[in-house]
Parts: sequence; structure tokens; C-alpha cells
Amino acid sequence: MTAPMPVRPPEPPERPPPSPSGKAPEQRRPSRLLAPLRETGKLFALAVAVGRAIFRRPFQVREFIEQFWFVASVTILPAALVSIPFGAVIALQVGSLTQQLGAQSFTGGASVLAVIQQASPIIVALLISGAAGSAICADLGSRKIREELDAMEVMGVSPIQRLVVPRVLATMLVAVLLNGLISVVGTLGGYFFNVIMQNGTPGAYLASFSALAQLPDLYISEFKALIFGFIAGIVAAHRGLNPRGGPKGVGDAVNQSVVITFMLLFFVNMVLTAIYLQIVPAKGS
Repeated sequence: MTAPMPVRPPEPPERPPPSPSGKAPEQRRPSRLLAPLRETGKLFALAVAVGRAIFRRPFQVREFIEQFWFVASVTILPAALVSIPFGAVIALQVGSLTQQLGAQSFTGGASVLAVIQQASPIIVALLISGAAGSAICADLGSRKIREELDAMEVMGVSPIQRLVVPRVLATMLVAVLLNGLISVVGTLGGYFFNVIMQNGTPGAYLASFSALAQLPDLYISEFKALIFGFIAGIVAAHRGLNPRGGPKGVGDAVNQSVVITFMLLFFVNMVLTAIYLQIVPAKGS
């Protein structure tokens, strides 16, 4: 009988060559350049999810009323106080410029248009994101680190429909109402400072306002406030639902939500203003 052939043991797999420094090669980390794109995608996905959840039932009426009252209570008084100096500064600056050009009769129309179209929606967005948005982000972030949101998902309750939708709708509705308040108070403040401090005539102020302003100016102002309230609510909810690093991460998320909202605010305002000026012709043209 012939002896069985010896079986060679399998060779061990080849190891990767060591790096010149003597350390094992590290895995490739994802590029940091893609991080903003991922965050933008998550933010857009949350906006779409909220838009779908708005029309689902049951609607959280009690939560919406509570959030509406909270957002309104922390923004109404600051809005009224901030709108007066804004209207005064615009009226004084425009009045001084028109007086140098010999067109002081147009001070009223220019001041009111500046307040209604630009200043009022921006003030609303700053107050909503700074006061209400930061509180919404902190509330959702604290719920996240306490694992309340995970418990809701386990019980079959959607945190977006239960918590996010009422807060976003509250910021949108309060933004529209605040925009009307700021427009009225800012216009009255500009009227007072122009007539009392710059010796303008009430008739010329009102005549220039009626000659230059039109209803679409008010429509675009309210539409801007609605969009800005939606953006502030979505950004605050997104950062609150995704905190990093425990309680310290919640504080960082609050700061990030305010900064991101401000950046989106000015960009969206520029786009909406450019579209409006292209679509709606000036009065009398």
C-alpha cells in the first residue's frame, strides 16, 4: 500500500504592509466636505415629513394651543419694542436722504415700503428663531437625551406628528400675526418721527404712501413671515431631534439652530424679494 500524501496546511492570509511610521493603516474617514450636504438633506427630509404629517389625523390641538401661546408670549412684547426704533431709524434715514435730494414728499412711501417689505419679516424671523426657536430646540433636545422620543417610537407614536408639527404650525401662525403687528407699529413710529422730528407734513406722508404702496406689498410681507416661521420651526426641530454629546450637545444644538436660521433667513429673503420684484410691477408703471 502506498502511504497517503501529506496535506499542506492552508497559508495564513497576507497582512497589509505596515505604514512607514509603524502604525496600522487607518480606515478612510468620510470627507468633512460632505457633512453640510448630509445635514441639508436631513433638514429637507424633516421638512417633507412635517408637511405630510400636517394633514394626518389625529391633530394635536391641545399641544398646538399651548405652543402657540408660548411662542406668542415670548415674542409679542419684544416685537412691539423692537419695531418702534426700526421704524424710527428707517424714517429718519430716508427722510434725511430725500430732504437732500429735494424729494421729501416721498418719505412716507419709501419708509413704509421698507418697513413692510423688508424690516418687518426680518424682525419676525429673528425673534421667532432667537426666542421661540431656541426654546423648541432645547425642549426637543432634552427629550431626546432622556430617551423620551425613543419610548414614543416604541409605543407607536410619531414624535414628528406629536411634537414637531404643533410647534412648526405655532411658529408659522405667530410669525404671520407678529408681522402685522410690527408693520403697524413700525409705520406709526416712522410717521411720528417724520412728522414731529423732521417737520414733515401728515398729508404728504400719507399721499406718498398711497401713491407708492399696493396690496401685493402686504401679501409678500405676510408670505415671507409665513416662510420664515416655517424655516425657524424646522431648523429648531431638526437640531433638537439630533443633539450630540449629551446635555452639552443640547446647548450646542441651540446655538447652531439660531445661526443656521439666520443664514437661511437672509438667503431666502433675497430670493423672495428678487422673484417679487420680477413678477409684480411697481405701482403706476
